[in-house]
Amino acid sequence: MAVITQDNPASGRYPRTRFLWAAAVFLLAVFSVALQPQRASAAPYAAMVIDARTGEVLHSRNADTRLHPASLTKMMTLYIAFEAVRNGEITLDTKVRISRNAAAEPPSKLGLQSGQKIAFRYLIRAAAVKSANDAATAIGETLSGSEAAFARRMNRTAKALGMNRTTFKNAHGLTASGHLSTASDMTTLGRHLLYDYPEYYNLFSRRSTHAGIREVPNTNRRLLAAYRGADGIKTGYTRAAGFNLVASAKRGDERIIATVFGGKSTAARNAKVAELLDLGFRRAPSRAALRKPQRPAYLGAGNVVIADADDDPSHGVAGKTIRVSGQVNTSLRPKTRPGSSDSPVLVAALEEALQTPPADTASAETTDAAEAEAAAEDAAEGPIENVQTVSADGALQGDALRDSIAFALAEAEADPLPAAEEANPVVIAAVQKVPFTGLRPVARPASLAAASPEPEPVVVTRLSTSGGRYWGVNVGLYTSRYQAEKVLLRTALSELETLDGTLRKVAKTRRGFEANFLGMTQEQAELACRRLNARNVNCEPIGPS
Repeated sequence: MAVITQDNPASGRYPRTRFLWAAAVFLLAVFSVALQPQRASAAPYAAMVIDARTGEVLHSRNADTRLHPASLTKMMTLYIAFEAVRNGEITLDTKVRISRNAAAEPPSKLGLQSGQKIAFRYLIRAAAVKSANDAATAIGETLSGSEAAFARRMNRTAKALGMNRTTFKNAHGLTASGHLSTASDMTTLGRHLLYDYPEYYNLFSRRSTHAGIREVPNTNRRLLAAYRGADGIKTGYTRAAGFNLVASAKRGDERIIATVFGGKSTAARNAKVAELLDLGFRRAPSRAALRKPQRPAYLGAGNVVIADADDDPSHGVAGKTIRVSGQVNTSLRPKTRPGSSDSPVLVAALEEALQTPPADTASAETTDAAEAEAAAEDAAEGPIENVQTVSADGALQGDALRDSIAFALAEAEADPLPAAEEANPVVIAAVQKVPFTGLRPVARPASLAAASPEPEPVVVTRLSTSGGRYWGVNVGLYTSRYQAEKVLLRTALSELETLDGTLRKVAKTRRGFEANFLGMTQEQAELACRRLNARNVNCEPIGPS
């Protein structure tokens, strides 16, 4: 051993030792270079915590840094889907045909096939719970015609929500150049989902759901099971983004939303989110006045602001339709009627128009004459000048009309139009006296009057009320009256927005006891069922019968 360790050229071992050292140094350099890209590619960390009730920021770190959102993008896709259903663009039961583009999306996916038809509600479930890319793309293509057009709608909606540092390129969140957001913007979006569309928020707390094809698990099920009060919202992962999560939890009257970008793993991300939620509950006051975010004006599929029926007038959009595109730049004049260049248009007036009116119409004639005079003054201020208008429908009658006609004809004969105006006269109406023949309209025969009988009145047996509120909804059939009444009460408390003011009624039938809400319009009944079905509550509209 002593011979091996000596630097003795005669021993013949010095070159071998030098070679081994060189090989070790080379391998060390290779490993260091191999590890360097992994450190550089680690996704940046960002976080934000707010009190959901007030929007107050409780913690922030790199919250305005533009990063890859990954599948947090689907929160916006779902927000627009909920908006479209609420405003009647589509229904939850509409059958959607899956495109080749949507079917070809990479995992995570539901497994949709090109040409397949599936109800819109299942696409929403798959995108919210499974985070299915094919379902998200199908939603976008269905609502906007193409994924690119839907991305533009996503960006318009983001700006309306105040997400000023977010740019979307697709509906699913797979990495794309320029597809970026921030922890602050995604927290804002999560809060709007919670308060703008509470009827759909339960989707995010489901551990699993049926998506039409199969049962799918929730990608956030571990945090939902491990953290007390957690009830949403959305996970996201790509190599460029890391492990992202927007989470919400409620304890008592307190609700906290926490967002994390750039987690190292699912477990590390969930642990960090739990830590941030704990921090939020410690810093948030026990009681705080609820200040819901303002839901933006509905933009529809285009770029026109459409007032929502339940918008608060104080928000400045109720009762308005604001055109933001397609302004009219020019107003073309109508072409002159053929033949009008030779002579003015003559309009016949009946002899009865020249008769003296009865005394009881004098006041009405005075009002009509005043209105005609005001209209003439308004017309004189317009761009068309050479226009004369004569009313023969009672505005001027008797001597007044006769004198006016005579004066107008005398002026026309004494002062002919200049040559330049004769080519295109703009005289709208002159009156020519027509002899009265004495003919009177013939009364309609009695047989013709009876040819169209009045429609038979609709007899409403289910409900007797007024105002067209002959509709209702049925929420199930039960074995006892007590059970039906209990379901009616629970449903009414959970769906006050559409069921407030309705009549709860239990109807006994041969099969059992029907639980019904009555006294609704057709639109109210259909809306109530859409909202209840979204919560997995059986509901069927009841029409007049």
